[in-house]
Amino acid sequence: MLSWTDALRFAFQPVVNLTTGGVAALEILARPETGDILAEAHRDPEVDGRLAVLAFRAAARTETLLPLHINVFAATLADLGGIGPLPEAVRQAGRMPWEVTLDVVPPYTHVPQRSLLEAVATLRGQGFRICADGVGDGDVPLRLLTDLSPDLLKLDASLLGRPAAVRAMRTLCEELGALLAVEGVETELQYTAALSAGAQLGQGELFAPPARIPVAGVYVPPSSATTVSRPRSGPSVREFVRPAALLPVTASASQVRTLLTGSPDVSGVLLVDQAGAPVRSVHRSHFLLSMSGRYGHALYADRPAFKLGDAPRTVGVDATAWEVLDVVAVGGRDRASDDVAVVDRLGRCVGVVHLADLLRALAESRVEEAAGLNPLTRLPGSDTITVEADRWIADGQVVALSWLDIDHFKLVNDGAGFAAGDELIRAVGRAVQEAVVGHARVGHIGGDDFLVLADETGLAPLEAVLDAPWSAAGRPVTLSLATVVCPPGSVADHRQAAACLAPLKKAAKALPGASWVLGRAGSPGYEIRRGSGSHPAQAGYAVLEP
Repeated sequence: MLSWTDALRFAFQPVVNLTTGGVAALEILARPETGDILAEAHRDPEVDGRLAVLAFRAAARTETLLPLHINVFAATLADLGGIGPLPEAVRQAGRMPWEVTLDVVPPYTHVPQRSLLEAVATLRGQGFRICADGVGDGDVPLRLLTDLSPDLLKLDASLLGRPAAVRAMRTLCEELGALLAVEGVETELQYTAALSAGAQLGQGELFAPPARIPVAGVYVPPSSATTVSRPRSGPSVREFVRPAALLPVTASASQVRTLLTGSPDVSGVLLVDQAGAPVRSVHRSHFLLSMSGRYGHALYADRPAFKLGDAPRTVGVDATAWEVLDVVAVGGRDRASDDVAVVDRLGRCVGVVHLADLLRALAESRVEEAAGLNPLTRLPGSDTITVEADRWIADGQVVALSWLDIDHFKLVNDGAGFAAGDELIRAVGRAVQEAVVGHARVGHIGGDDFLVLADETGLAPLEAVLDAPWSAAGRPVTLSLATVVCPPGSVADHRQAAACLAPLKKAAKALPGASWVLGRAGSPGYEIRRGSGSHPAQAGYAVLEP
């Protein structure tokens, strides 16, 4: 009599890095030829646990070096306390537990939460990575989701129609130190939405459908199809993580040579200890050059590869691309092309980054910044500031958005000439930028108008700019400043903040002399900090809007 395993086949679907377009991992999907084994696995934890082990073994037989994703029901983990045979199967295949991510799938209803968390803690202790799957379309409670503290969170593509929810999940991932993926991506529009919302990984028919043999390449829409703004501090290293070629630190040079010659796309091998921490980095060209020299194979083949490696270059998962370049800059030129290992909070390797990927992204960001600079002041335009404001708002930070301009600037141009007017604009721009450096972002939105983005504590330096004795060709000039402070949740984006700022701008312009009006989103009235002939020491007079 045939067993259900005899009619079971598996398919592979790539998990795609949305920034680099590379395949970051493979998810193994059960494809029974008869019966409904998935329904049986849902009812019987023993069947589901066995299915997970069979999925891993099917992937191991493909000899892929990619990290693997294996699905398991939340109820299975809670009932079995883990997946007992899986660690041994991983060891027998010569793979590392941290190369396997367990996608914990719903339903979660009626699953004993304490038992589930204990099982996840056991699996983490064994080195496995944890993914919360089906978020947005499943029933995982938010409190349980945070308690799971997954390494990866997979959102259903249906949430892309609710960008605020996706941004909230991205914020949660940043707090948990997790990556964000979107699954079920079928169109380029969904791809653009996922990338714009901050997702680092994606899956779906758009990239590649599930296949019996792992695909060699995936389709990723051209980069010109999307416009994603990156923080000024530089792109996160998470955006560039590629799978690492790992071998145990005890591996011989012959084992490393076999891996490299069989995988021409692998640029190097990391030798890791039992905990998964990088111990040695073996660069492809340096290693093969040593092995191919006269007597090279005889000298090195049976010796530990450790002796042919260098100390690894590592960065944490929270590093920026600029910080990676700082790491690369240390050391000799002969190691400039080495991959940099990315490690998690426990020091375990989660992948590598290629220098070429970083340089390409940073060059693009610099070109985009340069294109957006105002030619008169060399300050960024409004788009840069508003994108940053949206990021702060999405992250739940207090946002203080200020508008500043020169009073009666047309009279300055008419009376002193446009050259004097241009020089005044440049001087004001320099003064604002120097006053708030390290505390705020300054943008020149055209003419004599400037935007300043800061938290509330970064506003004080603007007082000195207002109180400075400004003039153009000997004519005294004053400045007007309006600020709206937006506490978390008070506005949805920069457009709402700008709408709150508009009446404050009008109120500031109505005051004689140097003026500063400050209001708070969602609160009536405003505060006059400068204006009406008041001395700075008398600032703070509250005025209610009619």
